[in-house]
Amino acid sequence: MSVLTSPKTYTALALLQAGDAAACAVPIAPIEKALAGVNFPLEYRWILVGSKAASAVGLLAVGRNPALARLTTAMLALYFTLAVTAHIRAHDKPQNAAPAVLFLALFTAMTAKGPDRES
Repeated sequence: MSVLTSPKTYTALALLQAGDAAACAVPIAPIEKALAGVNFPLEYRWILVGSKAASAVGLLAVGRNPALARLTTAMLALYFTLAVTAHIRAHDKPQNAAPAVLFLALFTAMTAKGPDRES
């Protein structure tokens, strides 16, 4: 078992995604600033809340449905590919794009490995 394949990692990331969904729903100032910085339209920001909440559910399914958890990591890799692209298109500072790049690498690696079958 590695950190990338551990159900505990999936659970921790699910909690992170759920917290991020809540922070987007409120919304808090740093998130608003970051979304404005990449020119993400205000009228579509509600999509982020739903997609992040759904990803939390998909990651939490790792024990009962590993295939769903793996699909979720693939979709999160796609999400962060779009996020990195948005940062590049907006000519954003590299330090602002760094979290998206790191999460892209993490979720890509998790998708490639898949979760452990034992929980």
